[in-house]
Amino acid sequence: MNAKKIFIVLPAYNAAKTLMRTLDEIPQEFKKNIILVDDASKDETAELARKAGLTVFVHPRNRGYGGNQKTCYTEALSAGADLVVMLHPDHQYDASVIPHMVQPILEGGADAVFGSRMLGGRPLEGGMPWWKFNANVLLTAAANIIFRRYLTEIHSGFRAYSRRYLETVRFMENSDDFIFDTEIIAQGMMNKLTFQEVPIVTRYFPEASSINLQRSIVYGFGILAVLFKYWLHHNGLARFKQFEPK
Repeated sequence: MNAKKIFIVLPAYNAAKTLMRTLDEIPQEFKKNIILVDDASKDETAELARKAGLTVFVHPRNRGYGGNQKTCYTEALSAGADLVVMLHPDHQYDASVIPHMVQPILEGGADAVFGSRMLGGRPLEGGMPWWKFNANVLLTAAANIIFRRYLTEIHSGFRAYSRRYLETVRFMENSDDFIFDTEIIAQGMMNKLTFQEVPIVTRYFPEASSINLQRSIVYGFGILAVLFKYWLHHNGLARFKQFEPK
């Protein structure tokens, strides 16, 4: 095992039914440093996490998915993390892939590694709704055109970041909502950080968190707005603080 300090962060909201299944899938060598941030859940997520020996932080009020990640990364960096893996505790992603996700960063080949359902193959067979699949492909294609760099997916919630990445980008300037995931990619692109992807598969079942069609439409337009801001900033037509290095 590499000597670098690796943290797993779990942005949680009402994850009591799936938390233990998620933890059971994390390889043993990565269980030493796990942080769960509970975003004002209405169930016993925080209590279960404490009983499992995790480091737990609880938001007194719901701050949203992006706001949850801000606490995750801030607390992991404060604890001395060299590398941070973000894993949803809803058991949608296969945590056994973590060793493959961290390896490119440990070897110095990437600043960030994303799990990609597109590389994993057969996302529709895994239960991804057809409309979500098509939107995923189209929005990722638009991002690749704007970024002028190629990724197979920009929407995955299973990611690994180096300390350098998280200390370079202004992630605290980002949205508290779902478009945080796109903003932090855009920040990395603007700062010429490097990316790799690894294949993953996902599970879709009632307990797994997933936004509905209406929220997805709002999310899609939010992504397009982020890409437009990036294009303006990159071409010197406007300046946005969130895209500047710290």
